[in-house]
Amino acid sequence: QLQVVESGGGSVQPGGSLRLSCVASGFSLGYFAIGWFLQAPGKEREAIACISTSDGEVYYTDSMKGRFTASSDNAKNTVYLQLDRLKPEDTAVYYCAIRTNYVCRLDEYEYSYWGQGAQVTVST
Repeated sequence: QLQVVESGGGSVQPGGSLRLSCVASGFSLGYFAIGWFLQAPGKEREAIACISTSDGEVYYTDSMKGRFTASSDNAKNTVYLQLDRLKPEDTAVYYCAIRTNYVCRLDEYEYSYWGQGAQVTVST
């Protein structure tokens, strides 16, 4: 069974950093694309980035470039999302998801398997 589980969320002050992890099971990274998404309170889910784990290439939504960095470690079957210089408006549930194709897309409807999400809260 294909599954991803996020971890690493929490509360942080503005300007702080967090690193989210997404551990995959039921398949080996290198065959599928993995997406990172966020859903802020009262808003629709947005794409952050997609990692093509076959070659490590990362594609970002334009508005998410600069403070968020996605990466993968195929040996650990894990993808990461580094969140830096966090702002209160970054408060959201962050999800990783599996696209059963190695080609990246930033449309959430292209993803079939979703993690439970990791809450990130940025406040003083």
